[in-house]
Amino acid sequence: MPHANLDASLNHWPDLNASHPCSGLLLGNGASRALWRPFSYFSLFEEAQRVRHKPLSLTDQALFKSLGSELFEPVLSALNTTVRINAALAISASAPLNRYYAIKEALIHAIRSVHVPWRMLPSQTLQLLNRELGTYQSVYSSNYDLICHWAASQAPEGFQQLFDEDGDFDIRRTRSPGTRLLYLHGGLHLLKQQDGSTRQRSATDSQLLDGFAVNTPGDVPLFVNESSSADKLKAIRSSDYLSWALGELAGHRDGLCIFGQHLDGTDRHLLEAIKLARPAHLAIAIRPLSDASIISQKQHYVQRFADMPDLPLYFFDAYSHPLGTPGLEIPVPVPIRKRR
Repeated sequence: MPHANLDASLNHWPDLNASHPCSGLLLGNGASRALWRPFSYFSLFEEAQRVRHKPLSLTDQALFKSLGSELFEPVLSALNTTVRINAALAISASAPLNRYYAIKEALIHAIRSVHVPWRMLPSQTLQLLNRELGTYQSVYSSNYDLICHWAASQAPEGFQQLFDEDGDFDIRRTRSPGTRLLYLHGGLHLLKQQDGSTRQRSATDSQLLDGFAVNTPGDVPLFVNESSSADKLKAIRSSDYLSWALGELAGHRDGLCIFGQHLDGTDRHLLEAIKLARPAHLAIAIRPLSDASIISQKQHYVQRFADMPDLPLYFFDAYSHPLGTPGLEIPVPVPIRKRR
């Protein structure tokens, strides 16, 4: 589709995929929200300040401000490094260690307040997601929740095993058969080790979210939460796994399907990676709320790629895609109010 003369018409995904197939899928927060509404939180950093149980204290917030970031990974990594340096110099490490525990605990409660519990995910939903993800050669997810990881584990034989028997990321496995799941911003199932390498947590699916609360010194969750694109890119460059994953997106030459990823200013690094890749075409999911909304969403993406007028953009109805199937959303329980 040319970058002009936009109207409210949308392609049907099966027809579009048949005529312009996509070997890659880029997922954003909209894909997770289609499944679980609380994923629509604005900022995990803000959520950690207002959770009821042990929120971020003013002292903890001052640490984030001192580093000029709202990302948890660099703050926890800095505290972890401080603890090790203090120990080597025989300096009391209790203060930074206590802050490490406090910040991680606030993070844990913030995540639990927005993440869908394992017990609420219907097996048929996970199986549907498993089948759909498995139709692509590469799935690039900018989400750090556990949805894709849980779905892939339902039938893991169709997916590349990028981590070895000890759970360590092994780049030698990245060309093995199967669908590649690449977490561009990390994930709750990943840990950053002291040398910048990446390890996958070994907990079972049902324990993975609860096991996130295990406060082992030195364990830093590897995920890049909401912040500026510059901050995200800085964190990505400090990780072997995240750097590799972003590089793979920047090398994707075939058709790419974009579902739930708006490519706004906070994800400019992903937009630039796509432009560098120059894929054969983009198939972009649009939620048809109204004719005006459809046109507005189309204009949004056209503006993002205004400097690439030769890049074909095709827009399709998000509800016609398996990941946008009506009825896929999991109802959120209504909290029970205690009687006075």
